[in-house]
Amino acid sequence: MRDVIQKMLEAEAEAKRMLAEAEAEAERIRADARRQAQQATEQARAEARAEADRILETARQEAERERDDRVRRAAAAIQAEVNMDEVVRRQAVEAVVRAVCGQG
Repeated sequence: MRDVIQKMLEAEAEAKRMLAEAEAEAERIRADARRQAQQATEQARAEARAEADRILETARQEAERERDDRVRRAAAAIQAEVNMDEVVRRQAVEAVVRAVCGQG
């Protein structure tokens, strides 16, 4: 009987040891899973930030091209006006000179 009780105690101790090992292993697995999930989240965030940066850079470049194009068009329009004003100004000066000189 004593042997049976001893074996039962040993079996119970072995079961407790196995349970403690299983719980420790489960905790290691959970910790590893948390670590992997955190790494995946950080990776996804980094990729999202990089993609957002690429999108913003593309938009900035497009806005810059659009601005440069508008400046070129405005400069061309202003230049055309200035040239036109130069012609009108020359005609006005000639008309004044003719009027003053009595040729008009």
